[in-house]
Amino acid sequence: MRFDRYTVILLTLRADAPVMTEEEAAELQDRHLAHGADLHERGLILVRGPLVDQDDEQFRGFSVWSVDPETAREHAEADPAVRIGRLAVNVMTWMMPAGSIQFTKVRSPRSIAEVMAD
Repeated sequence: MRFDRYTVILLTLRADAPVMTEEEAAELQDRHLAHGADLHERGLILVRGPLVDQDDEQFRGFSVWSVDPETAREHAEADPAVRIGRLAVNVMTWMMPAGSIQFTKVRSPRSIAEVMAD
């Protein structure tokens, strides 16, 4: 049987994340979203989004990448939220029977304002 392989990144909230004001956190979130949108537009990230309703609140975001784990890690570690020490990057390879999943290119939000717009 043939398998497709994708790099997956799980972002987790660091236990030692810096304390921020609401304004600082919102500004950082906008930079985080813009960084991910740039990578998505370039085709490096196939799909991404936040995790909600989870048992463990440290799990923050999930993304599937079209590149090898080393390249994905390099780009994920350049995320402003990772660089400032708020989020940690966990990289792994996800395998499934070939052809099990397809990704459609959609526009990715670049800011909180875009996320909230309807």
